[in-house]
Amino acid sequence: MPFFEVQNLTMVFGGLTALDNISLTLERGSINAVIGPNGAGKTTLFNCITGLYKPTAGRIIFKGTDITGRKPYKIAAMGLGRTFQNIELFSHMTTMDNLLLGRHLHMKTGVFGGAACFGRRSPAVQEEIAQRRKVEEIIDFLDLQSARDRFVGGLPYGTQKKVELGRALATEPELLLLDEPVAGMNLEEKQDLVIWLKDIQEVFGVTLLVIEHDMRVVMDISQQVLVINFGKPIARGKPQEVQNHPEVLKAYLGEDSVDQMTGAA
Repeated sequence: MPFFEVQNLTMVFGGLTALDNISLTLERGSINAVIGPNGAGKTTLFNCITGLYKPTAGRIIFKGTDITGRKPYKIAAMGLGRTFQNIELFSHMTTMDNLLLGRHLHMKTGVFGGAACFGRRSPAVQEEIAQRRKVEEIIDFLDLQSARDRFVGGLPYGTQKKVELGRALATEPELLLLDEPVAGMNLEEKQDLVIWLKDIQEVFGVTLLVIEHDMRVVMDISQQVLVINFGKPIARGKPQEVQNHPEVLKAYLGEDSVDQMTGAA
């Protein structure tokens, strides 16, 4: 049984087919990319996988369990985390508080237990200390010490992207979906993030599925690439294989440009 598999996934909104028979298989511990022009259906695919959308047809299998149409919080509890194309952080809260939200899935103390905690030895206080230690490890890993106690809304865009990555890591995912993780970052920030992504794969053993427009990043980190255009899969394989695929070139450059290139060659 594959670690993760999408089988013939279709998503229709009214008369618009956003995804048309998409299939995808991920090996545990691999880094994979989904690429395609704007509006190709990449984020819709992520939304179906994480339960924000219920697909019209097809199945999504995670660790041998069919998660198609399950609630997002149940999917997250199984070990599937994500970041978003548009940053979804609480701007009026600090970096620490945003990361602690990612630990909510692992907290056992309820509302009443937390309200009734007395003294440092109480279970609720001990649990809070343990969760903060976990978050401190992520802060150190992503070099977010300077942003630790700052409100997220006042941080640079690239730093906010790192905070969102940190919150996703705080859930302790086995499969992590990243929607354009380097968007809005400068060259140095992109290079740092590529290193962190490889470390997340190698050190933590997390499987990654990445949507990204920066082809240098895709070529650097990916072992397998799926290309989507107008909701349909047009190529699948190793980065070097899809890079020069005729259908991929047409999707990005247009058919006339590819014909001119072919003629010139």
